[in-house]
Amino acid sequence: MTDDTLRTVQLDRVDYQRFTATNAQGATINFGSDASEFSPVELLLAAIGGCTAMDVDYATGRHTEPSDFTVVVNGDKISDATGNRVTDITVSFRVSFPEGSDGDAARAILPRAVKLSHDKLCTVSRTVEAGTPVTPIIEP
Repeated sequence: MTDDTLRTVQLDRVDYQRFTATNAQGATINFGSDASEFSPVELLLAAIGGCTAMDVDYATGRHTEPSDFTVVVNGDKISDATGNRVTDITVSFRVSFPEGSDGDAARAILPRAVKLSHDKLCTVSRTVEAGTPVTPIIEP
């Protein structure tokens, strides 16, 4: 790993089953088992949706601002013989653009932008689909 490829977040326990994640820039997000916060599974779904939404927004936003841009990510959290996991993840886009030539251009590239994000650009969903080893380490 090099400095330009390494990504790090630090998790600090703030209470029973409640944590704060901090990235290298100092941004934080709280999560845990409390119903008022995101769960780790919901953060995974948000990361998938957020990654692909940013790709699509970048491509279509060069033409015009969307009138509406909503991404809904669903998945089934299951437990089976292989353990706990999320299956059947779907990413649904509800995007509309204003009338006119700029909106027409954004509408025209929307399907390609979604496909390109899924097939090549979205690091998060590409990592989930490819499967990546996760190595637990206990430090002294």
